[in-house]
Amino acid sequence: MRIESEAVAGGTEASGFGIAAFTANTGTAETVPALSRTVALLFSVACGLAVANVHYAQPLLDTIADEFGIDHATVGLVVTVTQIGYGLGLLLVVPLGDLLNRRRLIVGQSVLSVLALLMVAVAPNSTVLLAGMGAVGLLAVVTQVLVAYAAALAPAAERGRVVGVVTSGIIIGILLARTVSGTLADLFGWRSVYAVSAAATLVVAVVLAKILPRQEDRRAPMAYPKLIGSVFALFIEEPVLRVRAVLALLIFAAITMLWTPMVLPLSVPPLSLSHTEVGLFGLAGAMGAVGAARAGRLADQGHAQRTTGFALAIMLASWLPIALLPFSLWGLILGVVAIDFGLQSAHVVNQGLIYRVRPEAQSRLTAGYMIFYSIGSATGSIVSTLVYARAGWAGVCMVGAAISTIAFVFWALTRHLTPDSPA
Repeated sequence: MRIESEAVAGGTEASGFGIAAFTANTGTAETVPALSRTVALLFSVACGLAVANVHYAQPLLDTIADEFGIDHATVGLVVTVTQIGYGLGLLLVVPLGDLLNRRRLIVGQSVLSVLALLMVAVAPNSTVLLAGMGAVGLLAVVTQVLVAYAAALAPAAERGRVVGVVTSGIIIGILLARTVSGTLADLFGWRSVYAVSAAATLVVAVVLAKILPRQEDRRAPMAYPKLIGSVFALFIEEPVLRVRAVLALLIFAAITMLWTPMVLPLSVPPLSLSHTEVGLFGLAGAMGAVGAARAGRLADQGHAQRTTGFALAIMLASWLPIALLPFSLWGLILGVVAIDFGLQSAHVVNQGLIYRVRPEAQSRLTAGYMIFYSIGSATGSIVSTLVYARAGWAGVCMVGAAISTIAFVFWALTRHLTPDSPA
């Protein structure tokens, strides 16, 4: 089977976007303004909404277990199935952005996401629920298609800024998903979370269908197996991807070392916070993510390495106030803001750098990079629960700080492999 990209018969329609267009008569480049802030913000909202679908279930597991008669010891399978679907989507779906018409791919994934969310919302039994959650995870990778597309539409001199804006939506979506799902579930029941998300996703899909360019430049056809294989080939060919993917694995392992077990010490005496109150810590993390949008601009100005080192140092230093959790909630809040600021900054710079090396393979670069992100997140989640069971919160902070130290040392030893300025 071969997948053909949609050919361009005439000029490129770019209403609402500032991208380079080609006139129908001459085929010459026609300069138009850069990707607008409004459209970049729309990409950000779409990304945040899609990625939140993967994380809504976390505070709902007890309720879901009770309704479907699932043992509390195994109800975590709901989250596991969703993450498996997301991982498969990164490898099997995201690379298609380098071949197919991205507008159709994005809108199609969004519409299918609506159906998957409704499937979860009306699931009559656990089998349908798990199938729906797997589909939700598989289709949520539209976020990464959107990030790669935004990078392709943005001028090279502003690519870091645009990626920063769009990626901020992803981080905020992850951080606020728990708060939103807990609030909606308390008010209207857990099914309302997925029903509301389906409605919001449909609205965003309609808006994207109207403003995304209908035609794109012709891209060389490629067999699907070769397309997927080329994701792995890029790791051999591009040292920037190797370095930044490993950094992604380490920084996301560190952040999940914090977020996964944090509910445990907060929900027991002497603090005894409710699930809603614990969810509010996502707001603190979101504040740090919003502030990190500056990282993309600094990378555009040739300060990618300096920004990376600063971000990793902040992540390392944040573990000190985080370790004060038994004594100070304010210390934890400060640490959450700081570590998410550092994470977002490093993540934005990582993506900005890998998109420079192979513009024609941006979706495959995204897939490869995000696979390491997923490995890091899964590893941090598993390790954190084991460490907390044996060494408590102090042990979690020590391991988290150790991972952050490894990330900083790895960056220092490999920084010469990554160009600091656009080629």
